[in-house]
Amino acid sequence: MSGHSKWSSIKHKKAATDAKKGQLFTKLARDITMAARQGDPSPDANAALRLAVLKARAANMPGENIERAIKKATGGGEGANLQEVTYEGYGPGGTAVIVQAVTDNRNRTVAEVRFAFSRGGGNLGEAGAVGWQFDTRGLITLDTAGKDLDGLQMAAIEAGALDIDLGDGTMDVVTEAADLHKVREALEAQGIAVESAELAPIARNKVELDEKDSEAALRLFEKLDDLDDVSRVYSNAVISDAILAAAD
Repeated sequence: MSGHSKWSSIKHKKAATDAKKGQLFTKLARDITMAARQGDPSPDANAALRLAVLKARAANMPGENIERAIKKATGGGEGANLQEVTYEGYGPGGTAVIVQAVTDNRNRTVAEVRFAFSRGGGNLGEAGAVGWQFDTRGLITLDTAGKDLDGLQMAAIEAGALDIDLGDGTMDVVTEAADLHKVREALEAQGIAVESAELAPIARNKVELDEKDSEAALRLFEKLDDLDDVSRVYSNAVISDAILAAAD
């Protein structure tokens, strides 16, 4: 599990300023519009849309914003021009980085992503440069504050988890891609609150970073995350909880 996935989840969950919340809601709305465009506009019949809506609700995005984003998928306008794009590159300490974006202007987005990599001590690579190091898996994040960790781990294993990674106040549950909804529903049926659930590229092998490279990697991740068109950033970096906590 990438330490960055935890950092990103914490950062989004605790978005404090109106500007940061507005940027996050814009990103989430684009994800919802794309998911609705590629399938049924009903979350009950569209698994990708259901995940996007769940993530938006977890971030306290207003219901009217969610409905508006879904309507954009069938109403033309901005929604008709959006495209999903994935970029691959290299970060500090020889880490692999995958950037998922939703954009209405690919030339603008690739230029911004390339500049962020350059400013953050990394390099944008060609398509396929690092993607082979990742597998698409289900990723479920649980809030463990005040919870019985042994009980949560057992529940996750019984629900079908492939792997479990404990962090500071969180638990990441990795599943087979096809089992994501089944595992999430099994956990929720036991009264376990799911903070987020999504399909994600999970690194096969991880790279543990020292303090210097960890801080540099976090700066790169933040530069990428701060781009309006970027939805998610993943890497194979392993960053200590102490450094993550200091960066939060």
